[in-house]
Amino acid sequence: MNEILKMAFGSLGVNKLRSFLTMSGITIGVFSVIGVMTAVSALRGSIETGLSFLGSNIFQFAKWPIGIVVSGAEQHKYESRRKFTLQMAQRYRDLMGGSVEIVCLKAFTNGNPPVQATYNGHKTTADITFGGTDQNFLVTNQFAIDTGRNFTAEDVDLIRPVAIIGQELVKRLYPSETPLGKRVKANGRTYTVIGTFATKGTAFGENEDNILMIPITRFMTDFGQEKYNVNIATQSHSQMEYGATLDKGIGAMRVVRGLRPDQQNDFETYSNDSLIAAFAKIADVVSAGAFIISAIALLAAGVGIMNIMLVSVTERTREIGIRKAVGARKITILTQFLVEAVVLSVTGGLGGILLGTVAGNGLAVMLSAAIVFPWGWAAAGVVVCSLIGIVFGMYPAWKAASLDPIDALRFE
Repeated sequence: MNEILKMAFGSLGVNKLRSFLTMSGITIGVFSVIGVMTAVSALRGSIETGLSFLGSNIFQFAKWPIGIVVSGAEQHKYESRRKFTLQMAQRYRDLMGGSVEIVCLKAFTNGNPPVQATYNGHKTTADITFGGTDQNFLVTNQFAIDTGRNFTAEDVDLIRPVAIIGQELVKRLYPSETPLGKRVKANGRTYTVIGTFATKGTAFGENEDNILMIPITRFMTDFGQEKYNVNIATQSHSQMEYGATLDKGIGAMRVVRGLRPDQQNDFETYSNDSLIAAFAKIADVVSAGAFIISAIALLAAGVGIMNIMLVSVTERTREIGIRKAVGARKITILTQFLVEAVVLSVTGGLGGILLGTVAGNGLAVMLSAAIVFPWGWAAAGVVVCSLIGIVFGMYPAWKAASLDPIDALRFE
């Protein structure tokens, strides 16, 4: 077997370009599936920290469903839904009363229009997260105050022009002074900084420190209630009361929205669990798509290996005849050519695994996810490549082993 392996690698080295091009097909197929699976595995590993941004025992109402793509009539259905206005949100909060831990109201520009913050000649990029909220934002979105203070109920009720900013704004706008008590301008309006958020980092490529929040009443007064949708986050007293609180919240929201008993909900609810489930569903679809594409690529690469091995048999017919004339058995010739096919396939597969792991983890790093190595998929890749080499190399190897030594020796 050692001699057969040496001869196999030697014969592949004779036609380096041809061998490289043949292996490239396997490499591309394996690269696509390993790259996707590595990225998905890395994202799954960081899903708890990346998607669990609502805090514990919290659910939120939304106009659009989470995690599905809608089009046509379905899209029109969701577009025609009424916005969640500030008045609806405040009435909902009153209806829930003391049956919940907190109710948080918040609204964001969502990049429309892009918002840039300025102070005394300093500027941020035009992509800050800008919105309005209340004193419960820290709990429901897992933020903390670094310096200064949080919003109070009076700030919201009295529509005060105050702001809390993230560390990215502190670094860009106030590099050599404290931001507390200073003015900051955003979206054409000026606010007084009363606090700064503690560093939170990034999640899925988005810098969560690049944020500026003002009281939601001030936000709606400055920019118009008709333009923005109010998000309503509700936290139950405990996990045991979560189900009952959710049911009561849905009932209260139906009352606020003026729905009759026979009408369906014109809103969606989601929580950390639903976000995780939605991500898992999307990840499964992406994985299935990558698997199908890779299977097609590997099939085409297998046909390429068979073609190259048939050419190799034709080119080495005289060599085969000489080996048989001096005593080589049929099984030895078959094994040699089969090993060559497997070496081609597995070498290409190992290259695909290496490139796919690097590319997948590169994407994971960009999205602030942990680096992983997909041992299971890598092992499966090696096995599949070996099977491809055996299946598509069997016929050329059998053809070589079945040559008549006399005819082979006469071949020119």
